[in-house]
Amino acid sequence: MAAVVLKRTGQKMPLVGFGLWKVTKSSCADTVYNAIKLGYRLFDGAGDYGNEKEAGEGIQRALKDGIVKRADLFITSKLWNTFHAADHVKELAQYQLKLWGLDYFDLYLIHFPIALKYVDPAHRFPPEWFGDDGNVHLQNTPMHETWQAMETLVDSGLVKNIGLSNCQGALILDVFRHARIEPQVLQVELHPYLTQEPLVALCKTLGIALTAYSSFGPQSYVELSMDKGASSLLEHPVVSNIAKSHGKTTSQVLLRWASQRGIAVIPKSNNYDRIVANFQSDDFDLTASDLKALSALNINLRLNDPADIDPRMAIFA
Repeated sequence: MAAVVLKRTGQKMPLVGFGLWKVTKSSCADTVYNAIKLGYRLFDGAGDYGNEKEAGEGIQRALKDGIVKRADLFITSKLWNTFHAADHVKELAQYQLKLWGLDYFDLYLIHFPIALKYVDPAHRFPPEWFGDDGNVHLQNTPMHETWQAMETLVDSGLVKNIGLSNCQGALILDVFRHARIEPQVLQVELHPYLTQEPLVALCKTLGIALTAYSSFGPQSYVELSMDKGASSLLEHPVVSNIAKSHGKTTSQVLLRWASQRGIAVIPKSNNYDRIVANFQSDDFDLTASDLKALSALNINLRLNDPADIDPRMAIFA
């Protein structure tokens, strides 16, 4: 299985993983179990997805049935915005590990560089973006405080690798200035409508592995009415023509556009056939002109932007 080797630990992070965002809670355990049987080894979760317990049940079943050992799996989770204060980071990591039924995460990311007021998990979990009054409540916790707390998770063995998500260059460089343990992975929205070449180049220079989410562009956001009216990448004539020339699906082409450049992908689906097809997306190579044509579709379309919730959270401004 193709993998990205993480700089600090030398651990291999699979190039094609399974994303858990919007995976239906009631069928999540079965979906994860079946994905493991198909060969998936990386599962990308987060407290905010609300299905970590169910994902963990699928993993526990696969472990019990001897399909995989724990060391064969690469499990990612994320620290939500309401737990950025130093004394809440470990509390949440332990809480999430308990949901998964695991002793450690292979990778733990700061989900967004946004600190919100603490919400006790016993009161509401996942807490999402809003307080009980329906408003966004920011908290003045600096990134260096959160990052130092993330480093202690590595020290205590709760987490093997730590990283960032939804961060741009200036903030990444700032974390590197004070990090004792450097970020190993950056997870960002990345697709042919949002190619982010300078960010990709920066990560390569710093030795940060990249994971792309929303590889299919607007597709994941249609049901949320967050697609911003963008035309489908899965039906785009450029993507369709390249797919036909390789005898592949448009989704496989969009995934390969990233993975062929060493960028990990984490497509999700609740559909078995698509789960199979996504996993088989790295057994062919796009030509240099294919890659160029796909990248030329860039329109800097960012679909996941917290500024759409509250202008005070304009982290990509």
